[in-house]
Amino acid sequence: MAVCSFCKSTLVRENELLRRIGQSAELFDDHSPLALGTRGRYQGEPFLLVGRVQMASQPLGSNIADPSDAARWSEWHALFDNGHSAWLSEDNGGYVFSLEQPALHALPDLSTLSAGQALIVEQQPWVVGSVVMAQVLAAQGELAFKPDFQNTYRLIELRNTQDQVLSLDTSELPPRRYLGQSVMLESLSLSGTRDEGPEKASEGRINGRGLSCPNCGNALTVKLSSTQSITCESCDSVVDISQGLGAALAHHQHHNGTIAPLVPLGTTGRLMVNGQIGDWQVVGYLERCDVPERGSGDEVTFWREYLLYHRQRGFAFLVDAEDGWSVVRTVTGVPSVHRAGAVRLRGVKYRPLSTYQAQTVYVLGAFYWRVKAGQLDKVTDYVGEGVQHGRRLSSEASDGEIIWSQGQSLTANEVM
Repeated sequence: MAVCSFCKSTLVRENELLRRIGQSAELFDDHSPLALGTRGRYQGEPFLLVGRVQMASQPLGSNIADPSDAARWSEWHALFDNGHSAWLSEDNGGYVFSLEQPALHALPDLSTLSAGQALIVEQQPWVVGSVVMAQVLAAQGELAFKPDFQNTYRLIELRNTQDQVLSLDTSELPPRRYLGQSVMLESLSLSGTRDEGPEKASEGRINGRGLSCPNCGNALTVKLSSTQSITCESCDSVVDISQGLGAALAHHQHHNGTIAPLVPLGTTGRLMVNGQIGDWQVVGYLERCDVPERGSGDEVTFWREYLLYHRQRGFAFLVDAEDGWSVVRTVTGVPSVHRAGAVRLRGVKYRPLSTYQAQTVYVLGAFYWRVKAGQLDKVTDYVGEGVQHGRRLSSEASDGEIIWSQGQSLTANEVM
């Protein structure tokens, strides 16, 4: 399948014949550093980005026809010089490189799977990371299959302890199956990208038109490569721009007697993250609190999270909590489970610390996911055992998805 870059006609090749099946919707500008024609290397093999699809998803039971509440992301079709296809996809602020696998007819009942469930596929253990309803919104360039723009389907992501992702696409039966591995863009030797830093990315324009706050009319400046939500500097409204510029951008206002962030937005500093020193910029800020059970008498505890951005390595979080500072990043895989609730990830054993409901109460800046007012997530925190006491691990469950993050405690002097 291919989409004409001039008239957006969608063309399907059947043997030697071309058939027009309609028009593709307009792509929303996601400010990605990737582009059609970008070249790179993966596992020593050269590839070329020849197409992409833009996707939307919602939790099971939601109405994906309501675009204001749909998560959106892009998947890029990579064509290797040897003729094989692969996909370079966004994944919780990072990227995953996936290769299609032979279809399996002997699969468990996919209709009963839920996030966190363990299962065996081809004698290998996996854990369900997410189960959502997905739909192809738009396409560009050449694809190795004909996408269905009309119908939704169940998309299931399984994750394992080797940092792999197994995606099951049920738009066809048997389901298409893709095996992916987490990658950083700097490891792909990319050339021919858009070559624009975060400070150059469209400067407040989407699809060539100005972007204004729907509440006060103030101009909004988009600086991230994958911004989904942004805070108006004038009225503090949180604006959902995941759909690009529309007639009515979803937004909400919040009022909070917060003091200014200790680390101002836009600050850039050198920080050790996952064993690598790099220059990270503060692009977003959240205040969150736990929600005690009714009648427990527990006090509400607040903490702060700074979203950090590195153009080649993606995103990380600098966390300021009662027990000190830490820096964490989301991980692609899942930990292995041990006795008494302990888990092990990348050679480090963690013991459970606490489980609670976390609520987002205040936000500033730009985010790669859609920030929701009052959003609740179930969080479980873990701490490293023995000499690894400074290591941190947490899981967050919401909307049919479980996300794991791993990090390291920092001293206040290191942060300052």
